[in-house]
Amino acid sequence: MAFSFFSLAIILYMSIYVDEGSPIPASAAASEGVEITYGTVLKLMHERTRFRLHSHEVPYGSGSGQQSVTGFPNVDDSNSYWIVRPLPDSSSKQGDAIPHGTIIRFQHMRTQKWLHSHLHASPISGNLEVSCFGGGGQSDTGDFWRVEIEGSGKTWKQDQRIRLKHVDTSGYLHSHDKKYTRIAGGQQEVCGIRDKKPDNIWLAAEGVYLPVLASS
Repeated sequence: MAFSFFSLAIILYMSIYVDEGSPIPASAAASEGVEITYGTVLKLMHERTRFRLHSHEVPYGSGSGQQSVTGFPNVDDSNSYWIVRPLPDSSSKQGDAIPHGTIIRFQHMRTQKWLHSHLHASPISGNLEVSCFGGGGQSDTGDFWRVEIEGSGKTWKQDQRIRLKHVDTSGYLHSHDKKYTRIAGGQQEVCGIRDKKPDNIWLAAEGVYLPVLASS
């Protein structure tokens, strides 16, 4: 697989923190059995539309006015990378696996803000707005997402279909064919919706996957 300069930068970034083992570069073609662990840098792909979860330093023009989150059509965009993080007071460590039902956070690689939701209305559909907010040590329960693995899987792996349920609002991370026409032209709306629907399903796609740390 050919890497962009940004992908190489991610590998260098991750090598600062990995004490043992080597990060595993991955493409959108799911690698069977590759675990998603804390510290992994990945893209989340909406299963039906194949758009990647994306953010950029463009605020919403309505609702919260926070940094917008969209679905992006191109695979090679560096603003679609997210770092998988544990909760602030968790005892979980980098390299730990993530069981079904675990509450986690996603930090946007480029802007360092957290994937966030709340009761503001999303711009196109009027569902729950999904934004990026805070950064670094500034994080609250609006950044908490529960991993729900479809099927019988016990820990999150790259080849598994998942839903992400927002803890505060009970909304599932959702996208659809409704697209922006101006500031984020061609990008599709990402929002929260409380019903389980086929458009709630996401897959781990391109990224640098940290190996599971061996138990000491």
